[in-house]
Amino acid sequence: MESSSDEEEVHTFVQVISDKYNPDNFPYSKGQGLGIVMLPTPPGSPVKDRLFLPSVLVLNDCSISKAGEGSDIAAFCAHVVELDLSYNQLSDWGEISTVVSNIPNLDFLNLSMNPLCGAQLDPGLARSFCRVRRLVLINTRISWSTVHTLTRHTPELEELFLCLNDFSTVEHSGSPCPSVRLLQITDNRLQHWSQVRKFGLMYPGLNTLVLANNCLLSVDDQEEALQRLFPNLRSINLNNSGLSKWEDIERLNFFPNLVEVKAKGIPLLQPYSTEERRSLLLAQLPSVLLLNGSAVTEGEREDAERLFIRYYQERGGHQLPQSCSQSSKGLLRKSVRSLGNIVVVTSQPHTLYTSTTFRQQIRFTLATFGPSSSHYNRPSGCSPRSAEARL
Repeated sequence: MESSSDEEEVHTFVQVISDKYNPDNFPYSKGQGLGIVMLPTPPGSPVKDRLFLPSVLVLNDCSISKAGEGSDIAAFCAHVVELDLSYNQLSDWGEISTVVSNIPNLDFLNLSMNPLCGAQLDPGLARSFCRVRRLVLINTRISWSTVHTLTRHTPELEELFLCLNDFSTVEHSGSPCPSVRLLQITDNRLQHWSQVRKFGLMYPGLNTLVLANNCLLSVDDQEEALQRLFPNLRSINLNNSGLSKWEDIERLNFFPNLVEVKAKGIPLLQPYSTEERRSLLLAQLPSVLLLNGSAVTEGEREDAERLFIRYYQERGGHQLPQSCSQSSKGLLRKSVRSLGNIVVVTSQPHTLYTSTTFRQQIRFTLATFGPSSSHYNRPSGCSPRSAEARL
């Protein structure tokens, strides 16, 4: 039986860069300043002649499983700032550490799709990653203990990508990593907010949290807790989560600095039209400036509030939960004071809305909701000022 030498061949990092960037593959040189570095070959190096190495190395899907000689890596990669090693066969943190420790200016490292499940990372080796600012670990099946070992030794880490790692729980770390600004943990199995809230303790400087394509069922926390855990959060992505209650949307207002929300594909919005989805969300999120990737204008927000009031009134207040009615009351109060053209004060019993939070029990009928309306109906003898004064 013939042995398959090709299948058993070990591909090292050094060998791959030698093959990919040797002069035979770059027969034409156009001078300096093109992002190409040409270095002399160290004595005894397996690297042929000299290499044409860019500062951004893309070595994905090259079957790399070993590092090779650290001295060769150091000689040829001193200027490299970004390294993509995704879709390789790296399963030993020692080999990865040999590569990283010999690239002193490395800022970005992508290890996605490498078989790191069960691989143990010694804290001594983790120090090699101290200069990395952006770390991508998508679909590596990395453990939380290894994630924490890395974050403890990467004081400059700003962006962490942990997608597709089959996480259903979050293992708390006693050593926070305050430098992390962006956490992308999409396509996992996080269902309960009790797990998600741990990110606030682990990454107190978090600015952007991407939770898309998880099974998150609710945002179940008190206002004080959300303000304390996520004081710097400005953007949250909840696309294709399991949110089904308006209370969860309202709780997003508890994040003190939140200005961007993504909430496409959630069960809560399925019964509504495309226009209704965006408008009803906007009406519930008065501080949000970016919704589902689009900027919110003042005119759009005003139109959304009009649609919200109309929608709620036409359904008699029965289609939305009680928590939503509180927002509706606030919008009604605002409508009388700053959007007077949409309010009708009447005694007709078939379209009544009674507000228990106003100073008097006043019955409203809402009409002329279009943005082009320029007046509102009122009983004879009742001026706009007197109608407003009754509230």
